Amino acid sequence: MDRPPSKSTCSSSCVKLYLCSNPEDSVVERRALRESVFPKLREHCRHTLGLDVRVIDPFESSDPRQWPDENTRRQLIKECRESSTGPFLLALVGHEYGTACLPAQVEVSEYQLLLQQSQQAGVSTQELERVYQRDENTIPPSYCLKARHRRACCPLAEVKEEEELKAKEEELRKMFQTTVSLCVHNGLMTPERAHSFHRSALDADLRSALDSCPGSDIIGRCLVYIHKVINAKGEKGKRQNSQLQSQSEDVSTPTDGQLFSELCDSFLPALISSSQILVYTTTTECDRRHGYTSARRRVYAESLCQQVYSDLVGLTNSVNVLNASGDAWLGDALAREEAEQEELCDILSQFYDIIRPEEEKVRAYVEQSEQQCPLVVTGGPCTGKTVLLAHCAQQIKSWLPDCDPVVIPYFCNLSMKPSPKHLLSSLCHQIARRYHSGSSSEQDPSVMDDPSYTTNLRSNESNCSPTSNLDPLHESAARERASSYNQNSSAIKPDISLSELRERLSSLLSLMPSTKRPLVLILDSLDHIKHNSEPQIIESLPSPLPPSVKLILTVSPNRIQVLQAISPERSVPPCVPEGSKKESGYVSVQLGSVDRKQCVKMLASLLRSSGRRVTSGQQVLVNQALTSCCLTLYARLLHLHISLWRSDSDVTESCLPDGIHSSISALLDHLEQEHGSSTVARAVSYLTLSRTGLTEAELADLLSNDDEVLSEYVQQGESPSSSVRLPQINVERLVLDLRRFLMKRTVAGSRVLFWVNRHFKLVVARRYLGTHEVRREVHLAMADYFSGRWACGRAKPLLVNQKSRPNKDTTQMEVYMDRQPSSHLFIFTSSPEEVGRVNLRKVLELPHHLQESGKWEELEHGLLMSLEFHQAMVRAALLGDLVAMLEGKERSSHLQFSRERALLASILKSYACLLQSSPLQLPTVMETSLLPYLDVFPVLKAYVGEIRQERRKRGSGLGVVLCPAPSSIPSIQCLKCEAKTKDASVTEAAATECGIVAEIMDDGAAWIWKGFGCDVVRLSLSHEQKELQFAGVKSSGQYMLLFTQCNKLFLWDVTGPEIFLQLRDPLKTEFEPETSQQTPNKIEGFVAHQKKLFMWWKDESFVSVFDVSSETLTHFQCQSYVTYLVCSSDGVYLFCGQDEGTVSIFDTNTSSLIGSCSNLNHNTITSMILSEDKWEIACVDRTGNVTLWDVAAKTQPPRLVKESFTGAKSDDILNTDYSEEINTLLVCQSHQVTLWDTCNWELWDQFLAAQGRAFTHAVLSQDGHLFLALLNAPPFVLMWRVSTGECVLSLETNKQPHTLLRTASDVICVTHDGCLSMWDSETIDAAGTAPKMGRGVKEVVVEEAGEWFYTADGSETVWEWRLETRLPHANFLHDGPVEKLRLSPDNIHLVTLSAGEIYVWQTETGQNILRMSGSRATDVLITPNSNFGVSISERQLSRVWKLTHGSIVCSIHLYLSDAQVSPESTFLIGRRHGDLIAASLWSGSISKRFSCVTSSEHVVAFHTLSEHPDFVVVMAASGSVYTWKIAEETVCRHFQLPYTLRCQPQDFQMSSDGSYGLLSTDNEAISLLDLSQIRLCSFKSEGPVIKACLDNSGCYAAYISRPTTQEESCVCSPHVRPVLTVVRLANGERIGSVRLSRHPMTLVVGEQQCVFVGFEDGSVGVYSITDVTMSGEESVRCRDNVNGQIKQCHYDRAPFSWLPLATPNITWP
Repeated sequence: MDRPPSKSTCSSSCVKLYLCSNPEDSVVERRALRESVFPKLREHCRHTLGLDVRVIDPFESSDPRQWPDENTRRQLIKECRESSTGPFLLALVGHEYGTACLPAQVEVSEYQLLLQQSQQAGVSTQELERVYQRDENTIPPSYCLKARHRRACCPLAEVKEEEELKAKEEELRKMFQTTVSLCVHNGLMTPERAHSFHRSALDADLRSALDSCPGSDIIGRCLVYIHKVINAKGEKGKRQNSQLQSQSEDVSTPTDGQLFSELCDSFLPALISSSQILVYTTTTECDRRHGYTSARRRVYAESLCQQVYSDLVGLTNSVNVLNASGDAWLGDALAREEAEQEELCDILSQFYDIIRPEEEKVRAYVEQSEQQCPLVVTGGPCTGKTVLLAHCAQQIKSWLPDCDPVVIPYFCNLSMKPSPKHLLSSLCHQIARRYHSGSSSEQDPSVMDDPSYTTNLRSNESNCSPTSNLDPLHESAARERASSYNQNSSAIKPDISLSELRERLSSLLSLMPSTKRPLVLILDSLDHIKHNSEPQIIESLPSPLPPSVKLILTVSPNRIQVLQAISPERSVPPCVPEGSKKESGYVSVQLGSVDRKQCVKMLASLLRSSGRRVTSGQQVLVNQALTSCCLTLYARLLHLHISLWRSDSDVTESCLPDGIHSSISALLDHLEQEHGSSTVARAVSYLTLSRTGLTEAELADLLSNDDEVLSEYVQQGESPSSSVRLPQINVERLVLDLRRFLMKRTVAGSRVLFWVNRHFKLVVARRYLGTHEVRREVHLAMADYFSGRWACGRAKPLLVNQKSRPNKDTTQMEVYMDRQPSSHLFIFTSSPEEVGRVNLRKVLELPHHLQESGKWEELEHGLLMSLEFHQAMVRAALLGDLVAMLEGKERSSHLQFSRERALLASILKSYACLLQSSPLQLPTVMETSLLPYLDVFPVLKAYVGEIRQERRKRGSGLGVVLCPAPSSIPSIQCLKCEAKTKDASVTEAAATECGIVAEIMDDGAAWIWKGFGCDVVRLSLSHEQKELQFAGVKSSGQYMLLFTQCNKLFLWDVTGPEIFLQLRDPLKTEFEPETSQQTPNKIEGFVAHQKKLFMWWKDESFVSVFDVSSETLTHFQCQSYVTYLVCSSDGVYLFCGQDEGTVSIFDTNTSSLIGSCSNLNHNTITSMILSEDKWEIACVDRTGNVTLWDVAAKTQPPRLVKESFTGAKSDDILNTDYSEEINTLLVCQSHQVTLWDTCNWELWDQFLAAQGRAFTHAVLSQDGHLFLALLNAPPFVLMWRVSTGECVLSLETNKQPHTLLRTASDVICVTHDGCLSMWDSETIDAAGTAPKMGRGVKEVVVEEAGEWFYTADGSETVWEWRLETRLPHANFLHDGPVEKLRLSPDNIHLVTLSAGEIYVWQTETGQNILRMSGSRATDVLITPNSNFGVSISERQLSRVWKLTHGSIVCSIHLYLSDAQVSPESTFLIGRRHGDLIAASLWSGSISKRFSCVTSSEHVVAFHTLSEHPDFVVVMAASGSVYTWKIAEETVCRHFQLPYTLRCQPQDFQMSSDGSYGLLSTDNEAISLLDLSQIRLCSFKSEGPVIKACLDNSGCYAAYISRPTTQEESCVCSPHVRPVLTVVRLANGERIGSVRLSRHPMTLVVGEQQCVFVGFEDGSVGVYSITDVTMSGEESVRCRDNVNGQIKQCHYDRAPFSWLPLATPNITWP
């Protein structure tokens, strides 16, 4: 059957089905659907469409008294029709019509008519009068069924009582219908009205769903299944039917059969054509003796389930809610939030029931163009500030008819991320988008579900030309700043600072608004932003406001700090609206209670809308209550209370709650009576503690998972089912009762329930969540749910009471039951090949609940260090949030792997631009970035394992086997100091061994960074109520010494509390810098030993000794100015270096001078190193020379051991760095860096600065294999490898570096503006020591098994690599540059061509067995049988020789270009003068020749085929494609290339079977020839192709292209890096791609599905192809365990070096 496209009246994320049925006749069918169809449908819709499915069965309960009445069912049907995406009605029409219910309400006149007719007919009405009660509070006045006869929730009764009640109800029903029939018979009631009393629940629900709504609302959205049963009751039923028919012949009312026939034969068929509903009719004929048996019913139920599932899947699949592009609907996170905020504004404005006089004051402020200060709306709780501003936002356009205002409302307390940074980012995005959209019309809230939303925004942004009233210079600068943001407004850098956002916002506010398009910013509940950050936001706004900008804020009057943040310097407005309060810098509007009369009118209107009213006496009580609390929210709560009053209710003043909180509590009391205390308590608790609200499906799942709730619905004493859920109808009725206080808003594409006012959360928290344990329990339940712990059939235990025997005590038993919650994956996919859809509900909720429940390990390992979570966050455009979570400092004390998380965050920030535009690149980005550091951070091996597991699961992809040497090192922390004075720079910085850093700025400020994971904070010390200004800082051991500009010294022991001990030196005078002309004496340094400090000063000849424990200070006097100090390990001896080259030795116990020595040149000593093993002290003077003294004999003068001179220019030393572990001293001078071996004090090496550059600072790496240095020009930290002297890496800092600090585990760079960048020392060592050749890799050859490969870089060395170890295994050395490299097919011999000589090596032993000179070869080949070598010479003879001993077999006189050896090792084939020639390898003679047909045509390329050894594929210049069979010398012309395509000889390659040929790589495309099907193929590349290669089997093509960025403003490195791509040739599908870190020089595809890339820096990358489609299994390399890039340090085991023969052992003539 063709299904029309499904329609829905509103956008939703849920399929909400109302199950319409006759409850007595559909028990089996409904149970079968619940158990087998609905769970499967739910999972199908979640995985394929991203939709929740909820099925409402009003008769799910086995207790009829819990069934909803007709009015409730009507509301539920309406809700399903309006909010369901796709189908909303599923009707089961069986063979029984069903019984009619007693009407819940009968109008007074109609009821009295019924009583009168009954009495006249002699029918007793006593029972009827007993169950109905008159209520004047209904509109119109009616008789209402008493509560005990309603089908409402009540305790379960005994079976006998149930039967009695059922019998009485049946009797009443018959009496009522008989009376109705009498009225019709006497002409007092129309038949149509009488039908409404006779209709069954099935009939009434169907007509409510289908008969009272427009056809467009139900087209293609309804499914009806009619089951007609013939002979259902057998012979006995037939006799009963005939008796009933005879009894009813005298009554002029329709029978159930007639009504049933009308429904099935008239009503429903009429809708098939008009409304296109799907109606299925099934007829079952039963045996007349047995009737409709249980077996037949089960058979029908099974077939029904199959049909229902098929039809529902078809209807839901036709719903166009999500397009096929997977995450396209997610759009940009900021655009998504913008639409959500606009929707909130629409929702909140609907609560504006009473016109407030303050609205006119707001309007006056908006209309006054000269106003340049903000408007602050203040008011107490629940006074309606938010609703007022939401309403005003809707009215502003009508207030300003002469212009086109841009109104941006932002409700801070309803934002998912209430932080200053996020608020400013959102405002910048919205302002830029709204002014560049080309249209000022407000966005429809449904735009958030429009897949093209983000694309439209970006495409429109380039077509703007805003006007401005700024002066030309200001306008030009502002426009430049704003346009730089507008071009890429949707991609805000994750590490953008608050100061950058402030500048951006200020720029946009200055440039964009104009008199024609003014801007109105509305910031509601600014005081509810976390961490009291409101002043930061206020300070981010310009003061005064730019022209044409209005700012409206709402603030609670008790938040004084927010009001004070509006700076007093703001200009006082020239004009203030009448009635408002003029404050310093802003206009204030006070919002109070509303007028009581208005509240009374509003309450009366609410009552009328619900069909209720109150008596005059009751109204008096209501008026009194409103007098005490006249707030609109209170009036809405009162409406809920008084709508329950009947006209005869005995109400007093105490019946009404006296405030908002009391009213909310009373509401919860009522809900508990109606729905059960556990259900209500848990439901409102889940809603309150959710981060973003809950969907109705989530609420139902959570309540079903809750043991306390579910135990109320599991009947005690019975054996519970294996799968149990809380009936959806119970949840729907609860939500229905809360509908006035739960708003439905869109969050990340889902419709969630959210409290309309924060005071509901406060009351719920106080009432149900009073203890931390309870809150944690609720958070834990939500964490379990969103993590999917109990999904997918996993049963959860429940304690139930069981009776072993009748009249026995009950016992508790643990029963495992499947609660059937929805599955929660991070990404939903229906198949591994699909991109899938992000489950944003899990992404937003799960981290919050894991954190609040204290599940720190699961939070860290399951989310923060999980690839799946990272993918979901990045694809949901939440990259910035992910980085913030990884760097989160507030939870760092609970988490273990802070450095690993920091590394992940750093990588994500580095690739932010790429990942924001191409989120699917995340796995390859992370794999290539993490592999070099897995040995440093082994816990991240699990992360890389996830990447490879996902690739295996997907069945295709490109993995990394050997990662090339990194091009950069990610920092593990980068701190941008927001609060530093602009233009201030660092004058000095120091760090302790434990990593605490202090910075002194030139403005006198001191900033302290307490190590990894902390922020930079300003140190504030005061003296006599004046803040001290700092002049410098030094560190030693665990101490840090700060000195001020007034010569005060403060000591801080960083291992203890933050106590700064002032040191007073009597030789140093303290003074006030403001009143004195003195300059502070600068302390040059100090040495700490236990509790003693030894300090020396600039240009002073004494040493100050301070005892921390006793706080005493003494001095040692030297001969001249002290320049350096060293203390022995026991603290007994102090060595003082001085400016004249003298070293004085003191005994610290006796304070006596025990010796001295002096170097010969008398240069200032800048550093000293004491070796206590030998009792030698090395003194380094200012020029870098070293003098070594023996100081073992304390009573004798020091003995000169050695003097070493650098022999270079005598530039002063800038700094030194000593590593005792590796016995290395680094000396940095401006022109060079010198390394000394401190074991024997030999000069190890010197590194000169490049011409025109100078070193400014240098430090050793942790293991000493590298050193890091700063130069005077580039803003980089450069890294040199000590063993080779080459600069291997650079560390980016983005700002000009000031100094480098090395701690026990990190290297820290301090920039001139005070920013800090920190790198882990082990990552520096791992990246800097990664193996790579000295030059760019020019050639790679791979053995067939793929385990070994060889690389050449044009130098004298060939490297042999072993793929298993990821390290070079051996080096083959030559006496000249290696020009050619060949490996024999049997992998035994390696042949190289170097400086005209041919070398033959044995690969296993590394022995050079042959070295042949005199060949004058330009190329060398090896025959496929591995027996012979062929040397190709352009000017001499080409020779064929035996590979093992070099004897010449024959010579070939002609030079053949592009020569190849035939697969059978018989011919050498090559081009000569336009022909193709085959020379015999046995005789050297020319045996075969191929010439083109026409003399003007010539051969441009050819290729042999190893699988067809007799054939050669030949390409002619004209584009003709031939095959040449050499043995028979036959030619076949197969193909003629079009003139637009010509073969590029340098690109031409063929697969071994001849099926595919690579023709060219021009025009950003790979052109292929498919000879198996005689066709041309072309694959579009991302940009110009650099390299391309076919694999030998003809399965894949690999190519490297340099992408052309789509965004002109993007200049980031990841976007412009070359991309390696592998394509499957059979169907053109892309297997995978990897972005390469640097320029490639060589590309080879190996036999074992591995791609080898050689890079210009000498490193090699190996990438494995995973393709289950082609190979049936993944590449062997991908199945390897995840190991580090370098299993052992490159320097721990150097490669073997194989030397060549000293002289050639064969010389050819």
